[in-house]
Amino acid sequence: DVDIQNGHRLIRALSVIEVSGKSFSSFRTSSKKKRNFKTIHICLEWDREKLYERINRRVDIMLEKGLLEEAKSLHPYKHLNALQTVGYKELFDYFDELIPLEEAIRLIKRNSRRYAKRQMTWARKTDANFFHPDEYVSILEFINKRINS
Repeated sequence: DVDIQNGHRLIRALSVIEVSGKSFSSFRTSSKKKRNFKTIHICLEWDREKLYERINRRVDIMLEKGLLEEAKSLHPYKHLNALQTVGYKELFDYFDELIPLEEAIRLIKRNSRRYAKRQMTWARKTDANFFHPDEYVSILEFINKRINS
């Protein structure tokens, strides 16, 4: 089953079929492979105000360290899917004179915060165990308990 709306996946599937002579779905197995290790899912969670403060500060630091120049060098390739990410999209709009630089920076911060919120929402739907980053002793105890169980 290939997503025919996704050109890259469609081309990949056709290449696999051409080279192997087998259907693309024949490579998928319904059984999970047995692994000789345990996975431990841990999510580090800041309180929202602190997280948003850290995100905003990180954007400022990235700008100080050359994000604007990096994005400018990538601007000719702005159509590429890999560059449709938070930070580049907003700066591309600035380079295209659609928004002022201050607005681009505000949007980068806002969109980064929204992305972090979506990540946390996704993580809550998994079997992740949540800890504050300062709880390193509790994290180590939790890991040791899981390893030895």
